[in-house]
Amino acid sequence: MFFIMLLNYIILIICVLISVAFVTLLERKILGYIQIRKGPNKVGVMGLLQPFADALKLFTKEQTVPTLSNFLPYYLSPVFSLFTSLIVWSTMPFFLGLENFNLSVLFFLCCLSLGVYSTMSAGWSSNSKYSLLGSLRAVAQTISYEVSLALILLSSVFIVNSFDIIYFNLFQEKIWLLWFMFPLAILWLASSLAETNRTPFDFAEGESELVSGFNTEYSSGGFALIFMAEYASILFMSALFTILFLGSNPDSFMFYIKLSSIVFVFVWVRGTLPRLRYDKLMFMAWKSFLPVALNFLIFFMAIKMLFFCWEF
Repeated sequence: MFFIMLLNYIILIICVLISVAFVTLLERKILGYIQIRKGPNKVGVMGLLQPFADALKLFTKEQTVPTLSNFLPYYLSPVFSLFTSLIVWSTMPFFLGLENFNLSVLFFLCCLSLGVYSTMSAGWSSNSKYSLLGSLRAVAQTISYEVSLALILLSSVFIVNSFDIIYFNLFQEKIWLLWFMFPLAILWLASSLAETNRTPFDFAEGESELVSGFNTEYSSGGFALIFMAEYASILFMSALFTILFLGSNPDSFMFYIKLSSIVFVFVWVRGTLPRLRYDKLMFMAWKSFLPVALNFLIFFMAIKMLFFCWEF
């Protein structure tokens, strides 16, 4: 039984990594159409071999290590980053012999918090002022938006009355939670963009003022692992949005249509919006998102208490 479960996890990880490869191709295609230009997406039929060509190029390049870097944390940070992005997929209720546990929402929040450490370690261990500045920005941004994410998730938990992600799907068989929690769904999407360091919140990789942010000193395999971790997180956040607000089962075809639509929104935002100013980002996290999420949480708690009193 253990070996079957292990095999299923390995298959899941391989499927996620292949999905990550094709999300990069999708992003290039969409950005090419948005900006009315051609992108590097022409290898093979319709560019289908482009992600594999890129992977081959990145992993066969020479690995450069800065002389003054702290080698062990520098080397292990990208590996840990990808590990946390992949381990969180175990919370998805796939019903394929995987371990479905009751506290999957809490496990997701724990994995989300762990991602900060790999970014901080990567920036600090590179021993570069650009990398350190990028990682400090990323950590401050991620911690700020995690608070809003946790409160929005808690509002959903109050409505569904369970920490198990499976029950979110069962609860939404008749009507989506999106219609009850539309403002929170928009906040969740914006917070997901900040959490995954995507435009307009990509301060960790602010190319115009920080060279390349926390991954300045990384090349070849290390850079590829950080890149894969980011896109695996985008896919997971899209899948979680689909389950939380669009009520879909991962065993159904519609789940993947909805997931692809949310990924398209991530890319669309990148092709449309400019980067925010850093103080505006922090103001939005603490003065806008947090009060709204907190007020909705109190509102849903009050509704739950009213129903509880009504039953008794």
